[in-house]
Amino acid sequence: MSTKATMEKIVSLSKRRGFIFQSSEIYGGLKASYDYGPLGVELKKNIKETWWRDMVHSREDIVGLDCSILMHSDVWKASGHLAGFSDPLVDCKNCKERFRADKAPLAEAGSEIKYREGGKSDGKKLTGTVDERGYVCPVCACPDLSAERQFNLMFRTSLGPVDPLQEIANAAEELAALDPKGRMQKLSEIMKPSAVYLRPETAQGMFVNFKNILDSSRVKPPFGIAQVGKSYRNEITTSNLTFRTCEFEQMEMEFFVKPGSDEEWYTYWRDARLEWYINLGIKPENLRLREHEVSELAHYAKACSDIEYFFPFETQNGVGEWGELEGIANRTDYDLKKHTEYSGKDLSYFNSETKERYVPYVIEPAAGADRAALAFLCDAYDEETVVSPKGKEETRTVLRFDPKIAPIKAAVFPLVKRDGMPEVAHKIVQDLQKAGINSFYDQSGAVGRRYRRMDEAGTPFCITVDSETLENETITIRDRDTMAQERISVNGLVSELIKRIRDE
Repeated sequence: MSTKATMEKIVSLSKRRGFIFQSSEIYGGLKASYDYGPLGVELKKNIKETWWRDMVHSREDIVGLDCSILMHSDVWKASGHLAGFSDPLVDCKNCKERFRADKAPLAEAGSEIKYREGGKSDGKKLTGTVDERGYVCPVCACPDLSAERQFNLMFRTSLGPVDPLQEIANAAEELAALDPKGRMQKLSEIMKPSAVYLRPETAQGMFVNFKNILDSSRVKPPFGIAQVGKSYRNEITTSNLTFRTCEFEQMEMEFFVKPGSDEEWYTYWRDARLEWYINLGIKPENLRLREHEVSELAHYAKACSDIEYFFPFETQNGVGEWGELEGIANRTDYDLKKHTEYSGKDLSYFNSETKERYVPYVIEPAAGADRAALAFLCDAYDEETVVSPKGKEETRTVLRFDPKIAPIKAAVFPLVKRDGMPEVAHKIVQDLQKAGINSFYDQSGAVGRRYRRMDEAGTPFCITVDSETLENETITIRDRDTMAQERISVNGLVSELIKRIRDE
């Protein structure tokens, strides 16, 4: 990552060039909700399509699935989400920030901490004592915090013709006569028949469809089921653009293996997934594998590693913080056994050749599409000093995307808006689009300014139509990273770009 990349610059460029917008911005925005603009939607789509190509289309042992976002509530009972999918919520009594206790900055119990009143830089200087919990507010460093309480991360809604709010209104007198515990129990009884949940992960849909895939696809372990789709979590804290939001998109794969071979496959997928990001251009020094300690493993996991990226987030220690891009977990046979227990359906596998029956173990690479898009955006950002045609030094802002994920692959410019050059340029754009190469036509301003606009959009190739094009049907192709220009035939342009995009 360029040392010049900051979240302030990333946010500014994202809005200026149409990567990411604040959702409902004209109404003041909605916290933790974002819209992908014309360039952002292409970047994210390219990342998802590359993931699908590499995980499904290029392999013989993985098939795809697209599950419903709404699922039977018993799915979430079996998975443990209804009972245990919650985070410890704490309120800061100074700045009123809410945060997860397990993510708060650690401090020595009994130590004295200085902080500002109200969390404001010009606030009165105060001193507080860290209590036995050993952490402080992540925003203002105040140790004066509320008690921890569990915060359920599931989004609940209702399904069916009966409005539970009307049922609650009808039971108002009965509810008023009950004590708090009885009132909660009665409300739960009213809500239960129509309660459904927005899925907090895509994984469970693949587990409950395990038998369907076995019966319909003629696959056998080791094999995988892949899915790309939306998930929803009622997050306590949201920050840093699209890194942590309540609505997000996942790219997950559940790989079912014979018990005993799980450790080998876990290592394979952990290493393969790290290499995937490097092959798409993320600098190796900005990535790391972090193996989970035994104490932090999920209840279903035998082992887990996070692929983390060094994001340019602002922290109390300066700029830069490691954040999870993807988790690779050995989930053992926990999920299939739980769904067998709750559903009464046999989710084991029988090998007709060896006469063995077993419940497969599962290796799960689970990546976030939104976090991946943000990481590629941050890593691609660069600023460099260049000399203009007039001999003046200027700063060039450029996004150095791998061509495979770049939103726009090629921009086509007529040198001037006359002499038939625009018509030729439009024809080239049409030919490129027909070949599946997303292209952009631009005839506004000096060519140098057009180059700069495309550099900021991360466009790897710019094609210029000039007077020589009209004479001999050749054009210049300019490389984004080196800024070198080469003259080639118009007839060979499509094949040349396909070759460069595929890095052949």
